[in-house]
Amino acid sequence: MALIKSISGIRGTIGGKPGETLSPLDVVKFTAAYGTWLLKNQPENKKVVIGRDGRISGEMVQRLVVSTLNAVGINVIDLGLSTTPTVEMAVISYKAAGGIILTASHNPKEWNALKLLNDKGEFISGEDGKKLLDIAASENFNFVHVDKLGSYTVDETSLQQHIDAVVNYPLVDVAAIKKQKFKIVIDAINSTGAIAVPALLKALGVKDIIVLNEEVNGKFAHNPEPLPQHLTGLCNEVNKQNAHLGIAVDPDVDRLCFVCEDGSLFGEEYTLVAVADYVLQHRKGNTVSNMSSTRALKDVTTKHGGEYFPSAVGEVNVVTRMKEVNAVIGGEGNGGIIVPDLHYGRDALIGIALFLTYMAQTKKSATQLRRLYPDYFMSKNKIELDNGIDVKKVFSHIQKKYKNHPINTEDGLKIEFDNDWVHLRTSNTEPIIRIYAESNFETTAGNIAKRLMQDIRESM
Repeated sequence: MALIKSISGIRGTIGGKPGETLSPLDVVKFTAAYGTWLLKNQPENKKVVIGRDGRISGEMVQRLVVSTLNAVGINVIDLGLSTTPTVEMAVISYKAAGGIILTASHNPKEWNALKLLNDKGEFISGEDGKKLLDIAASENFNFVHVDKLGSYTVDETSLQQHIDAVVNYPLVDVAAIKKQKFKIVIDAINSTGAIAVPALLKALGVKDIIVLNEEVNGKFAHNPEPLPQHLTGLCNEVNKQNAHLGIAVDPDVDRLCFVCEDGSLFGEEYTLVAVADYVLQHRKGNTVSNMSSTRALKDVTTKHGGEYFPSAVGEVNVVTRMKEVNAVIGGEGNGGIIVPDLHYGRDALIGIALFLTYMAQTKKSATQLRRLYPDYFMSKNKIELDNGIDVKKVFSHIQKKYKNHPINTEDGLKIEFDNDWVHLRTSNTEPIIRIYAESNFETTAGNIAKRLMQDIRESM
């Protein structure tokens, strides 16, 4: 059981002791702290937008959040079953003080989380997060008099507004997509992707749609993180249906990966690469991804005359760097795409529309598009952390061992080995150390990861 407080929100498992899990008491405490923090910054703006994914615990957590926000005097606009990017955009359209998405993203069904947004529909900063946690720790809340309780409103239109914005985005070519008569299989992982993705595809003119795991019940048919080992069912169905493409999203629809027409994986690291390649053909400029992402984005950016910039892991860090360098597109190698002139948030829906446009305009299959990019191989691993492990001490030991290699300490440790690299960092969403290694050769990437995992275990 776990409770994690980070730039990715307040995340924990359901069931267990308060303070050690995302218990009802913790939901109330952190929601009250968030509401209090918002009202300190903008006392006149009492609007907050909320939405949730399809998790089993979602409705229970939603009721706690609504009641707590109302109790501190905040008016809640509830989008119900929604997506993270939809809530982000709704915060802007409602001119709200902030937003909360109730989702643990890629985590298994026993997890849930409060993803906290500012008035720009973006994740709150680390500095603001610290202020919020201080309020929670001191329980310095002020619940309002009965005459000043907040209101509750249900909004069932925001998802359609989100889809309309994607369909009308200048680089999305609906006519070209419609003309290709794509047949597409979706793995909706029993969450809100089952609502949002088919609705988008229909709006784009796609009529032949097969949805796997379409019942929104939070009983995920497989591990919800869209990794190769979890997508064999989608790969098989694409083959079986002779489909043009398979689409997989995570439970809150901010991560995206594709399956090619032959049942092979396009590669989640290459989702952003391909979409960026298309965007950069029409808009010259810079790109950003986190330092755990493939260097193929740098290759594509340089090809188009732009400059690539890395950031620390975490959407808020990517967005901050994108603003600093005026990037025209950015995101993360986990299949997260950020198109800034739509909104500054990872958004699978705009990613789908741009990828289908690229396929339609070039008349290339997914496998043909994938061949346009270099074959870098990434090995993604993790080591679970027991309570009491001193990660700083572990990383310090490893840094000394590899002191003769270039090392970046902005976010954990990133060690360069000629053209290869490995990135070690603690997760913002799970009690683990992530170990990502990349090389031109699959065996080399795997061996680098294994070597560093052994170093970590020896240092614990």
